[in-house]
Amino acid sequence: MSTDKKELIMKTAISLFSEKGYEGTSIRDLAQKADVNIAMINYYFGSKEKLFEAIVEEKVQHIRGRIENLENDKNLSEIEKIDLIIEAYVDRFLSYPDFHKVMEQEMLVSHRKDMHQKVIEVVTQNISNFTKIIEKGIRKKVFKKVDAPLLFASIVGTIHEVLKSKQICCVYIFKESNKDFNPYADEQFRKRLVTHIQQMAHSTLLQS
Repeated sequence: MSTDKKELIMKTAISLFSEKGYEGTSIRDLAQKADVNIAMINYYFGSKEKLFEAIVEEKVQHIRGRIENLENDKNLSEIEKIDLIIEAYVDRFLSYPDFHKVMEQEMLVSHRKDMHQKVIEVVTQNISNFTKIIEKGIRKKVFKKVDAPLLFASIVGTIHEVLKSKQICCVYIFKESNKDFNPYADEQFRKRLVTHIQQMAHSTLLQS
């Protein structure tokens, strides 16, 4: 059994969870949509819950590692680190919009407490590393004294807002919505979103 099949199962699961919800998606639905048998899903993951955990683990660990690496990078200024964190979040969220919609639903209902706690731990670590960068900039008198966790929430919240639906996203970019246009894959919009959030962060952080 190839890892290609494993990745296909995970990708298909994200799509179905986004469309029908976690509770509304059965292993049978997943097997049919991915064109694999149920035994293969059980071989790789054991259960639907374990499959969901594997998806979350893979996606959230990537961004955590990125922020940790930036926080420890001695060659970048604090504002360069913030800019790169913003780029990383926009790229990650817009590259996997279905996953982030699923996670938003999951965090609202919180049926799976172990997984909910795992996500909270990762988010907490991300905020901690982000805050360390901000605090270092404040000590250097490059940054104003700001509420770092709420600035982090403002950055992520802006991205979440455009992920609510493709139709709403099209309203923000003044483009008529149609089934053939995917705003999340539009490079112009990505660049515009990154630039806007960076400008917001610069305005909040940098001494005049």
